[in-house]
Amino acid sequence: MALTERFKVSTSGQMSLPARVRHRWNLDAGGEVDIIDLGFGVLTVPAGEAGRMLDQVLPADVHYAAVAEENDPDLATR
Repeated sequence: MALTERFKVSTSGQMSLPARVRHRWNLDAGGEVDIIDLGFGVLTVPAGEAGRMLDQVLPADVHYAAVAEENDPDLATR
């Protein structure tokens, strides 16, 4: 079951993951994560898992449709 939680991001862009999340994803000693900018939100996943997880969570056609609806010049196709 997925949990939704709110975290504070510092002015330098840092965010802390709760201990139980670090433990679950084997990040107790620290490590890397992948950040996926979906255009309408940000997804944080264990390093190396971004492609697989993104395909499972958000199929490409759904993602492209959602991004196309956003009025953000940074997301415009060139």
